[in-house]
Amino acid sequence: MKILKNDLEVFEKNIGYSFNNKELLKTALTHTSYAYENKVKSYERLEYLGDSILEFISSKYLFENFEKLTEGEMTKVRAYAVCEDSLYKIAIKHNFSDFLYLGRSEKMSNTDKKAILADSVEAVIAAMYLDSQSINVVQDFVMENIKPQVEFASHHIGVKDYKTVLQEKLQEHGEVQIKYNIINEEGPDHNKTFTAEVECDGKKLAVGIGRSKKMAEMEAARKAIKILK
Repeated sequence: MKILKNDLEVFEKNIGYSFNNKELLKTALTHTSYAYENKVKSYERLEYLGDSILEFISSKYLFENFEKLTEGEMTKVRAYAVCEDSLYKIAIKHNFSDFLYLGRSEKMSNTDKKAILADSVEAVIAAMYLDSQSINVVQDFVMENIKPQVEFASHHIGVKDYKTVLQEKLQEHGEVQIKYNIINEEGPDHNKTFTAEVECDGKKLAVGIGRSKKMAEMEAARKAIKILK
């Protein structure tokens, strides 16, 4: 997959930021499958940094603008605002899928691309920060895109926070021991699928599958809630 200079300019226009270091932007758009096949850097390290930056910016915004929320409530709102679904919506809004470097193996797979798009958003956020050396520049982009989710979640605290909902439901009549176990993982390093099992006081409740351990656990919790209802 070859992304031309003018293609990158279109992407920059989409996100409202022009990179000084175009190679940094290319890395932020490079999935591990393409990196593995072409012996170049992937966005994994940038994704790691972007996740922390995203958490800091959203935490700062909540702290400064929602004085009535408790620590626990702010955590729930933040979890919803920066979850995979929210990041995926940002990627769709700015047409990230048109600009990603994907390897042949990934193009041919039938796996859900939601996780890839969500990860690429975090990578681009990190790249913007490293390129601009300004948290304010990144903050403008982040809040422009997640503010609606923050506002919604602040009025519906805990929405889609399935692990929290399950915990509260199971502990209605007293303390119980809830445990999540990763019982299987399949696929190459750049394209793994995880299977998680949730149990309560040693009793198996449900199993979930996801592209990350966190998402597999969340899916297991969602299925458990559905079963309990």
